[in-house]
Amino acid sequence: MNVIIPRRWNRPSREITPEGIFLNRRRFIQTMGLISAAGGLLPSACGAQPLDTATTGWASGEEDLTGGGLYPAPRSERFQGISGRALTDERVAATHNNFYEFTTSKPEVWRLAQDFETRPWQVEVAGLVDAPRTWDIDELERDFPLEERVYRLRCVEAWSMVVPWTGFPLRELLRRAQPRPEATHVRFVSVLRPEQMRGQRRETWYPWPYYEGLRLDEAMNELALVVTGIYGHRLPPQHGAPVRVIVPWKYGYKSPKSIVRIELVAEQPGTFWNDLQPLEYSFLSNVDPTVPHPRWSQATERVVGSGERIDTLPFNGYGEWVADLY
Repeated sequence: MNVIIPRRWNRPSREITPEGIFLNRRRFIQTMGLISAAGGLLPSACGAQPLDTATTGWASGEEDLTGGGLYPAPRSERFQGISGRALTDERVAATHNNFYEFTTSKPEVWRLAQDFETRPWQVEVAGLVDAPRTWDIDELERDFPLEERVYRLRCVEAWSMVVPWTGFPLRELLRRAQPRPEATHVRFVSVLRPEQMRGQRRETWYPWPYYEGLRLDEAMNELALVVTGIYGHRLPPQHGAPVRVIVPWKYGYKSPKSIVRIELVAEQPGTFWNDLQPLEYSFLSNVDPTVPHPRWSQATERVVGSGERIDTLPFNGYGEWVADLY
């Protein structure tokens, strides 16, 4: 769910819009095989089967996607979506991903990511803090109360989804680290693992690993979420397993995936796409329908799954929470 620049532009000719919401890993792979063989849409007769998260995995190996009972987490009463938009079907969301570490082809990310190893995994919180710490991913899940929040996701490419993420406020993790007074920004670094991420190995012109940043006041906003789950279970690899950040009022590439380091710094850090294309991708990158991308309008967006074209809202509809930051 990051971004595409001109030299590797890839726009799929059709969307896969099967019925149902959940499915287990084996059925998912079998179903996608049927799609590939048929070269078209999945017939409704093949309908989705419920995901049995207690007995099967949909990520690396056969790990327990319930996290020992942590998932599904209670849904937040405050963050249940905006304007009544329906959730994006899970299989649609799972097969429409920007994750250049694997490939620039959205429909192929899920397949190439299936064997990505998400455990063991550690996240270092360091920099200008009084209590630096390296968290094991299982500790991170247990030590912070998880909740499910339904957020809009708006890509800079002018498409959108509505996704139920599971996680906890980023500010709780930062408070635990005790930022020093001179800290003004937060820098995120994603994993560098070219032996498992084909895109890192083949597309060497990108400055891997992926890196992003926020102002500290943005990171401390209650909307910014550390995410470890989606659709009621642990994150699968194509969504940034095992841990990512979601910043719903910004374009999707501001929400880094597969994070290994969070660093508090005293100056605005460089960010991946802003360093590559500063005239197209700003550091702030707030969703703004009045400011077009140099190559397309941002006034409307295409709803992935239905294909409906709708108006884009300032701050992706989250102005109530974030407009006073700007």
